[in-house]
Amino acid sequence: MRFINVWYAMSRIKSNNPLAMVLDISQQLIKYRSSLDAFAYSLTKNGDDASDLFQETALKIIKNSDKYNVGTNFRAWSYTIMRNIFINNYRKKKRRNLLIDSTDNDFYLNSNQSSVANSGETKMAFDEIMECVETLSDDFRIPFLMRYEGFKYDEIAKELDLPLGTIKSRIHFARKKLKEMIAVNTIMPRN
Repeated sequence: MRFINVWYAMSRIKSNNPLAMVLDISQQLIKYRSSLDAFAYSLTKNGDDASDLFQETALKIIKNSDKYNVGTNFRAWSYTIMRNIFINNYRKKKRRNLLIDSTDNDFYLNSNQSSVANSGETKMAFDEIMECVETLSDDFRIPFLMRYEGFKYDEIAKELDLPLGTIKSRIHFARKKLKEMIAVNTIMPRN
């Protein structure tokens, strides 16, 4: 409702005023409102969020009306602005890592309780992987283990005095071979 009131007030501005461009933009917004609303809903999947997204987009479009090139596709321009606002808002929410507590116990989240993993099973799997690594030829095993220990590709290349591309391909092929070996060991376990 507020958006329409802004448009009504702006429609009373004379065309020789610099804000005439904003008036044209507002008319375009009204013209494409239903498609922008639908696009906002397709992004948010929520009516309230879609309405907020449309309002934020309309405000940004009006504020940046001087950046709009007359004669270009207004609908595409506004869709791009809306999509960018949605992505930026999504990233902000993701960065905040909002934690919604649905438990009755307020202290549960701060109790530092965690599930205990079966370290014996993990140790066995690690030992099996290391056995597979040991079967690789030195050309593949050494760069792979250096990468596993945290060395960067260029550091490995300098240490082994080999081209960077060779190091990358050897590590890639070592991983590929290990995946194959692990798949075979999983299908046909040893006794």
